[in-house]
Amino acid sequence: MKKSYKYIAAIYLIAIGLSFTSCENYLSESPSDAIPSENAITDAGTARAAIIGAYDAVQGYYASNYPTLGTITADNVVFNGTLSQYLQLDQNSIPTDNAITVPAYQGIYKAINSANAVIATVGTIKDPLLTEIEKNKILGEAYFIRALGYFDLARGWGGVQLQLKPTSDLGALKGIKRSTLSATYDQVLADLVQAETLLPEDATTRNRAQKSTVRALRARLHLYREQWTDAEDYATQVIANTTKYALVKPYKTFFTSPFLSAESVFELTFSSNDKNSFWNLWYPSTVGGQFTLKPSNSLVAKLNDVQIGGTRNTVIAGTGATVYGVLYNTISSSTDPSYVIRIAELYLIRAEARAKKATPDLPGAISDLNLVRARADVPAFAGTTQAEVIQAIEDENSLEFAFESHRWFDLVRTKRVGDVLGVANTNFWLFPLPYSDILSDPDVTQNPGY
Repeated sequence: MKKSYKYIAAIYLIAIGLSFTSCENYLSESPSDAIPSENAITDAGTARAAIIGAYDAVQGYYASNYPTLGTITADNVVFNGTLSQYLQLDQNSIPTDNAITVPAYQGIYKAINSANAVIATVGTIKDPLLTEIEKNKILGEAYFIRALGYFDLARGWGGVQLQLKPTSDLGALKGIKRSTLSATYDQVLADLVQAETLLPEDATTRNRAQKSTVRALRARLHLYREQWTDAEDYATQVIANTTKYALVKPYKTFFTSPFLSAESVFELTFSSNDKNSFWNLWYPSTVGGQFTLKPSNSLVAKLNDVQIGGTRNTVIAGTGATVYGVLYNTISSSTDPSYVIRIAELYLIRAEARAKKATPDLPGAISDLNLVRARADVPAFAGTTQAEVIQAIEDENSLEFAFESHRWFDLVRTKRVGDVLGVANTNFWLFPLPYSDILSDPDVTQNPGY
């Protein structure tokens, strides 16, 4: 977890004849090109800038690396390029210095550290321009960002080091050992509970956290922990906000301009000055892309089958060997959002929770499933047994979020990686921690098998 930041102090030659006795004072001077964290967030303006910086750090790992980890490792997307880091992910043979897993892992900690800085300082600010309402909102957003970061680490790497203070002092890292997966998820829950108490009910925001965003991530957390009643409850709270969230139709509406549609519970927005060039990995060279990530033949067949894919084949284009994904499609401007949570996910979370809870509610599960299918013009589900319903929900998740960061993590959490992908060794259901982090911190231990 070596994403702490040191001062980069410029050292200049001392003019000949300068007394050597001045060295002590010289070396104790504050650097001119960095700001200590305790001095960086001091008023309304710097508090606002700091939380934007934390969102920017989340953008950093969601723009390409993290969604790639959730797609090419599974069966919907295959390697189609020349760069070995993507081939390693596609083959589920990932070294500890993989050029996608390393920046994803370290990028998440960068976002967490940014959130930690806000949490540690904003509450103490005395500035009449920063009202208690705004202060609480900023703090709530920071707790949400930290929760999202630790959730994303947990489902990718298992239990991790829980760093809850900003790491401006390298000594703060000493003695922090990896937590268990359960303890890591406990921290996620604690942060979400705190965030929900601080954040407002916002009627318009979709690219910054508010209460519904927190409830949506909490529904996902409970699903991963197989806490079916809680998953159903929190998904319902978000779905019930019908004035804000709805399944949009036709299906392609959510990923074509304008963004921030009623489909979106939380997405990360980009601009022409803050670009998301993820489309480049999906598009063929004829339109300026690298075509590194390619829809698998099996996925293309399902999407083009109207009984299965319905109108979801609008997420692909091209023919033959050059079928490609168009979820990320703003070639000229590179302003595609990163899709973190959509309302379709909440329906499928609730469907799965209803199907798997102690007293299953299969009619309720089928109802939610059919809402998602109907939006894509797929015929209603005709099965009746619990096993059929659960399999249909898994299949629906696979198609609904074909190029989003879901499929690999869904197969891991349901322990279906071996059955579906043939990766029987459970050690490889988690990603390796960066080798550089293992070397530099004796408290960081590697995942088994690496």
